[in-house]
Amino acid sequence: MTKSELIDHMWDKRPDLSRTRIKHLVDIIFKSMFDSIVKQQRIEIRGFGSFSIRQYKSYVGRNPKSGEEIPVKPKRLPFFKVGKELKNLVNESPK
Repeated sequence: MTKSELIDHMWDKRPDLSRTRIKHLVDIIFKSMFDSIVKQQRIEIRGFGSFSIRQYKSYVGRNPKSGEEIPVKPKRLPFFKVGKELKNLVNESPK
């Protein structure tokens, strides 16, 4: 589902709100989530999952083409952990 599909889906559920208003609300939610992740704060949406930042240490990588060793700097990456309810729904749904 894309952001525009999410907005359309929400508008189908709430036609009393304009698409522009719904888009604005979705933008506020995503902006709040982005800001929290950048501040390295954990986001938890019960039943859906949680977003957090994972810290990775530096290590020596290898160029797959040449085999040359390359130092990789430490980094932080966003990480999503699926919630129990969502995991169960996915596993129980037909393919």
